[in-house]
Amino acid sequence: MAHLVTRALVLREVNYKESDKILTILAQDQGKRTVKAQGCRRKNSALAAASQLLVFSDMTLYDYQDRWALKEAATQEEFRGLRSDLEKLALGTYFAEVCEAVSEEGVETPGLLPLILNSLYALEKLDKPQALVKAAFEWRLCCLTGYEPLVDGCAVCGRETPEAPRLSLSEGVLHCGKCRRELGDEGISMPLDASSLAALRYIAYGDPKRLFSFQIPEKSLALLAGAAESFLLTQLERGFRTLDFYKSLRP
Repeated sequence: MAHLVTRALVLREVNYKESDKILTILAQDQGKRTVKAQGCRRKNSALAAASQLLVFSDMTLYDYQDRWALKEAATQEEFRGLRSDLEKLALGTYFAEVCEAVSEEGVETPGLLPLILNSLYALEKLDKPQALVKAAFEWRLCCLTGYEPLVDGCAVCGRETPEAPRLSLSEGVLHCGKCRRELGDEGISMPLDASSLAALRYIAYGDPKRLFSFQIPEKSLALLAGAAESFLLTQLERGFRTLDFYKSLRP
């Protein structure tokens, strides 16, 4: 019987039969995996804690009838601070749904597991605006999954500091406001300013371990966050029910 020892975060949980769950996990060096947690809903089950959404654990899996099953688990991080705050929990659940959407079964996306773990930690522990954490997560995820925007300079005139900078959602390129027509893109371009552009470049090209170590004025953060969400949804060509729920909680 094949065994696999790994560390993984639960991205989704679905009740199955009377006492089981089907888990979608993001595993270290393994990518997304679908795992059956047998008996985890029974009282006093040793697998109960590790079988919950957004719990990070050391896991031992075994191959049972061509499906991975959870044999043993030891929780490492439960992000309890998120569970006492509905907005933060909703945002963390959105992060999980996005990670599931961009992942392929059994194919690792390098950097994706650290990204969501660091983002959940930032939500729980760091004194940062939720909009900053959300925008940094979305931009960095795009960079890791093949949707990295080109923000070195204007895609038309080449100016490193574009005039009235805008980002094309469909083309993923930066351009000056006046260069829009020459770009030939009839889609939507999102406005940026100097601070939001600097933050975007920091997220895209900076040290991922210091992803949230920047400050930005509130008005610029609104531009950065608006462009991040719109760019992600445009590139993935879909919406997310968890995002809709999170936004319904916001004033």
